[in-house]
Amino acid sequence: MDDLVKQAMAKWPNVPHCYGWLALDARGNWRMRDEHAQQSQLPGDKIAHAALLGFINRNYDHDERGCWFFQNGPQRVYLNLEATPFIARSDPQHGFVLQTGATLPALDAAFLCDNGALILQQGDIVAQVDDRDMAQVMALLQLDGQPVGDEALLAWLEHASGKLSLQYGGQAIAATPLAHEQVPRHFGFQRTPQPA
Repeated sequence: MDDLVKQAMAKWPNVPHCYGWLALDARGNWRMRDEHAQQSQLPGDKIAHAALLGFINRNYDHDERGCWFFQNGPQRVYLNLEATPFIARSDPQHGFVLQTGATLPALDAAFLCDNGALILQQGDIVAQVDDRDMAQVMALLQLDGQPVGDEALLAWLEHASGKLSLQYGGQAIAATPLAHEQVPRHFGFQRTPQPA
């Protein structure tokens, strides 16, 4: 967290929190959600300002309730998550890269959801793979040690027979089936934080 933010928090400890004005979409875009976007259930406008994106990424955290926020000076701006707290893109040089710019050099676990979403976990980091990268990531999946095609993968999603693994960082990470609706509960985060 930025020192300037820590100083503001100490100076103004009782600033009310903000809800609904910021979101992270399933492709890793930070979105500003004005009143119209909130009332109309719209995703909001993509934030493109490089300095603001850097500030958000450096000051992104979660509370004990599993609610993710951007610490904007003394104010916590809680955000809505379309998918997971992090979104991963595949990069030929760095492997998986999060929307914050951090890399995932290793993985602890992988989960394939019934809607086709791939969720990666490394420690406290839970990241859904950007759907635009799934075609590339498919080449990293193996079923019983063999490359897996679309039909075999769909059959695995339905019956979970055989051992599905993600080949990453020189390791075969076992992939576990997971119902998409169970993702927030399984990992302990809230997609739409509300005031306590």
